Amino acid sequence: GAVGHYGDNLAEKILSVLPKLPGHKTDVMVNMVELTALQTTDEICNIIAPGCVAQPNDPAAKALWESFMNLKQKEAVMEARRHLVEAASRENLPIKMSMGEVTPEQLSSYIQLFRNNLKALENHCGLLQLVLATVQTLKHPETSKWDNFLAFERLLLQTIGESEMPTVLNQLLPMIKSYNKRTKDDYTCEDFLVLLVYMYSVVGEIKSGKELDAAEEEVKKALVKAICEEPEPSPLLRKIT
Repeated sequence: GAVGHYGDNLAEKILSVLPKLPGHKTDVMVNMVELTALQTTDEICNIIAPGCVAQPNDPAAKALWESFMNLKQKEAVMEARRHLVEAASRENLPIKMSMGEVTPEQLSSYIQLFRNNLKALENHCGLLQLVLATVQTLKHPETSKWDNFLAFERLLLQTIGESEMPTVLNQLLPMIKSYNKRTKDDYTCEDFLVLLVYMYSVVGEIKSGKELDAAEEEVKKALVKAICEEPEPSPLLRKIT
């Protein structure tokens, strides 16, 4: 569903964490600076036109995107490396294939080989945009948060299967923290709203009772307190308060 985090799908992560391409609802902006000689640390560089993941005229890119949608993330990233190595080999670029886990840094080093070869850039532009999207997604801070969500959702499913809803809510309660008490690893108010929607959607029909009412009331109080203490509420929080 809309609040679930299905972490094995690289395509979904790319579409979720990268900024939206202006004028499009189902495409994202890919930062192309890495393929230029421009030296900048600006993650959103407006000087260079962004790339995107929709590559209908590039068969290799289309095949890779299908892999991103259908394979598990680890396999999809390996497929990105394979496509990149094959493209570099066809262009006689000095690439060295390495085995083992694929890292964003490794993919970036392969991408760099295309930077000074305009013909190779032109021939494999679509593929390079998808691999850049992969690198930027894997490095994005939201990706680790996504994985954290996924692990917690799996734990919730297990807990819900073994315990009653009041018990689950009571376990969740200490994790709801005000802005001043949160660390970067703690969930925000918005995160908790997503988790609560997820919990209630997977549980289905809940047997009401005093214990559940009391647990829900405590969670409500903690969440309202945390929301009210937000120094800069998100658009969602502003909308519901």
